[in-house]
Amino acid sequence: MRPIWTGIISFGLINIPVNLYAAVQERRLDLDYLRKSDLCPIKYLRVCKATGEEVPYKDIVRGYQYQKGRYVVLEEDDLKRAAAKKTQAIEIIEFTPVGEIGLKLLEKPYYIEPARESQKAYAILRDALKKTGRAGIARFVMRTREYLVALLPEKDLLVLEQLRFIEQLKNPAELDVSKSGYTEKELGIAVQLVDRLSVPFRPENYPDTYNEELKKIISQKIEGKMPEVPEETFFPTAVPDIMAKLKESLEQARKK
Repeated sequence: MRPIWTGIISFGLINIPVNLYAAVQERRLDLDYLRKSDLCPIKYLRVCKATGEEVPYKDIVRGYQYQKGRYVVLEEDDLKRAAAKKTQAIEIIEFTPVGEIGLKLLEKPYYIEPARESQKAYAILRDALKKTGRAGIARFVMRTREYLVALLPEKDLLVLEQLRFIEQLKNPAELDVSKSGYTEKELGIAVQLVDRLSVPFRPENYPDTYNEELKKIISQKIEGKMPEVPEETFFPTAVPDIMAKLKESLEQARKK
């Protein structure tokens, strides 16, 4: 793997030289848009919404609509002024219990590798986080953007998890989830069902099958075969007798 960023982790008076690597890779198949009649590839043009004429790239500027139909133009220098000051440091601001970081804040993981001369300091930080059950909350700049991140221990690794800023999350206050009306007996059976179906989480048991299925369909079409369309599964929307369904589900789980 090739590092996408090189710098240091800093906390207190300690600086740890590290390399940062992308932990995920896109698996989406590259599909082109074609004209249906002759399979001619489609090219996207930049056109003026008012006149429909094509606009050369050199004549295009970026702007912000502050009132309907009124824009302020932003030059390249304006964007540079707003960009975070570039540093080569992942600066740990504070440490917080891992359980207090909401899952919906987690956005994108990266692997952190220590430079050869910093392996001891790297291991000390990693194992201190393991022992205390804490994550290092930090800020760092990559490609002119500043990110809020969490440093988490994972086996022998430190993982940097890019976090969403709280302003990015929508407020769920409008959703109606207040009414429950269940009985303690219903809850008890539901807890038994959860316990019965509980297993250690092993992500390797849940592969992404979409690409593989799509490749099979592509191969079949190349060979002139007509792929079968799977039947759609429909689920009843009526609210069932909860207690009866819970008991039936628990009985099925016990048999398994």
